Amino acid sequence: MKKAFLLIVCMCVAMMSINTGCSNKKVDGADSTSNDSAMAEQADTVDSVDSATEVIAATPMPKAADQLFDDFFFNFIANKKLQLNRITFPLPIINGTKTTELTRGKWKMDYFFRKQGYYTLILDNEKQMKLSKSTDLDSVIVEKIHLKKGMIEQYWFDHQDGSWKLNQIKKISFGESYNASFYTFLSSFFAKNGKGCIKSPLAYTGPDPNGEETNVVNTTIPTDEWSSFLPELPKDMIYNILYGQKYSESNRKIVTFRGLSNGVETQLVFKLNGKEWRLEKVVAY
Repeated sequence: MKKAFLLIVCMCVAMMSINTGCSNKKVDGADSTSNDSAMAEQADTVDSVDSATEVIAATPMPKAADQLFDDFFFNFIANKKLQLNRITFPLPIINGTKTTELTRGKWKMDYFFRKQGYYTLILDNEKQMKLSKSTDLDSVIVEKIHLKKGMIEQYWFDHQDGSWKLNQIKKISFGESYNASFYTFLSSFFAKNGKGCIKSPLAYTGPDPNGEETNVVNTTIPTDEWSSFLPELPKDMIYNILYGQKYSESNRKIVTFRGLSNGVETQLVFKLNGKEWRLEKVVAY
């Protein structure tokens, strides 16, 4: 089913200059060692992604890609023509009790997380990760989580007549989300670089940070090293994709940072410590 899509992915990866090594175990993104090098590498990353976007935009999406949402969505965020054709216009935008409609002529190409080179997922447990591989999904919601505004934009996609289409956008506050308290915590956590909200020492599972990178170890790391395993520290917006996972009043949350070009990912495992959330573990793949 995915052979055609994988061909496109291979073409894209071949054109990308993003470093796919495991140095510092970071997910691909704005990897840097100084301000100057960060700006240069970020420019290279954007240029590389733009080049890959051009390849995807010039290549018709295989019909098989509509069977798996991720396959469809990675084409949707790179191909302007496909994006326009997969939106039901006029598109309803629901904000509380107010509904407006966006016409085709007013729509602007939305690359979502493509240009940053990675995306995030928020889960209650590892089992929920398998939902993204399901070909039986009828509805998927892509969330833009605005950390500073305390607001979420939900893009509702439905699988109709064998094709995925965007049917509506909903804007809700953190308070209307099942993850209300956790989202509020994340906003503060990233803003203050995790200070005061990390278990010490911090548990770590992944490639040996002090030895052979091919060796997977279970160890601990200093609390101030937690962000070195991320592509960048989110400042304003993160993403989440709801594949049908049912959130509960769980005392455990997993925030996954997943690279687009090579699938490398880092998981931040949080637990509710009394009434306060705390980062308990970093898992690198």
